[in-house]
Amino acid sequence: MKNETVNASIDITGVVCPITFVKTKVALEELAAGETLEIRLDEGEPVQNVPRSLKDEGHKVTGIEKLDDGTYRLRVVKGGLA
Repeated sequence: MKNETVNASIDITGVVCPITFVKTKVALEELAAGETLEIRLDEGEPVQNVPRSLKDEGHKVTGIEKLDDGTYRLRVVKGGLA
């Protein structure tokens, strides 16, 4: 993943859908357009649904990385229309 500045991060491992996206949305609301949020999430539904939902809302997913413990790190840049 690129060495971009991360403005905030959340850990939503162990959280079930659709609460994963709700928590992500709340965290993004705290950021200004163009800032980056790093999200740690589980495989399966969260890693399939959260990135897609973020793109649908106009945000830019800049990277998804599988970590050694089986979780994922997702980076998203907040869109200007959100």
